[in-house]
Amino acid sequence: MTTYIVLINWTDQGIRNVRDSAKRLDAAKKLLGDMGGSFQQFFLTLGDHDMVAVCDAPDDAVMARFGLSLGMAGNVRTKTLKAFPEAAYREIIGSLG
Repeated sequence: MTTYIVLINWTDQGIRNVRDSAKRLDAAKKLLGDMGGSFQQFFLTLGDHDMVAVCDAPDDAVMARFGLSLGMAGNVRTKTLKAFPEAAYREIIGSLG
C-alpha cells in the first residue's frame, strides 16, 4: 500500500451543508474501502486547509479515482500528496551519491 496525505477544503456547497459532512466522511471512507484503500487518520484543521486525511491505497490510479470522485460530488476540493514513510526516506537519502 502507498500512503497519501489528502489536504481538503470545503466548497461553497460543502460548507452550506456542513452538518452533513460527517455522513459524507463515512461515505468517503466506504468509497475508498471499496476501491481497496483505507483512511488511517482524519483531522479537522485550522489554517489553509479545513481537513487533512492520511490514506492508504493500492496505487496512484486508485487514489486519483478517489479524488476525482470526491470532486465530482461538489462538496470538497482536494490536494493529494504521495507520502514516503521514514524507511523509504532513509533508503532514498542513502542512495544519493
